[in-house]
Amino acid sequence: MKIASFNINGIKARIAALTDWLKESDPDVALLQEIKSIDDAFPRSVFEDMGYQVETHGQKGFNGVAILSKHPLEDVTRGLPGDDSDEQARYIEATVVGKTAVRMCGLYLPNGNPAPGPKYDYKLAWMERLQARAETLLAAEEPFFMAGDYNIIPQAEDAATPSAWQKDALHLPQSRTAWRKLLNLGLTEAFRSRTQGPGHYTFWDYQAGAWNRNDGIRIDHFLLSPGCADLLTDVQIDKHVRDREKPSDHVPIWITLDI
Repeated sequence: MKIASFNINGIKARIAALTDWLKESDPDVALLQEIKSIDDAFPRSVFEDMGYQVETHGQKGFNGVAILSKHPLEDVTRGLPGDDSDEQARYIEATVVGKTAVRMCGLYLPNGNPAPGPKYDYKLAWMERLQARAETLLAAEEPFFMAGDYNIIPQAEDAATPSAWQKDALHLPQSRTAWRKLLNLGLTEAFRSRTQGPGHYTFWDYQAGAWNRNDGIRIDHFLLSPGCADLLTDVQIDKHVRDREKPSDHVPIWITLDI
């Protein structure tokens, strides 16, 4: 089963780019971030006509996550547990059923800038809640993964210009510590389990010719539970999508699982 994650940076602005990529790549499941749409305004019929079940957790003008799946989805839940006052639409879960059932967690982790400040405090608190959710899912001993735009540059080699990010919330020591705490639970970072070294990115800013200079960062990730990591057969970044007309500033990352 091929499962992709793609921050599309607005479903209305990027619907042509998204549908073109879906037709080309043909993922069984696509986890989307930054749909920037309320649920009722999401163009679900476009994707239903392509054979996808559509589940959204939207918000007007900001954030928003969705799951498109060609396989049945069960037990769909919306919102990251741990803070009932959090109104930002950044998290969705569902179980996809193939030969094996796998719990999928689609996320759009807060950016956190400017740091320090309230937005950075929110980012770190959100990561603590994500940690707690991962611990709960691990205790259930069912295969799961957490995928999406983490807004985390894990290591210096994950940025073309590391010095430019030293004081940014995406790469501050506290952010990277929270990331390592997730990995230390026993989760596997899918891309780095198969590919090492610098030069691999999933985001290029629209400004200052970042794409043309390949001045990118790697911030979109799949974290796999031990049971899910055993099912991993491939992981790739679709870099070429960034060079198309009206692209997102992110590109898809996808894995294949033997399920």
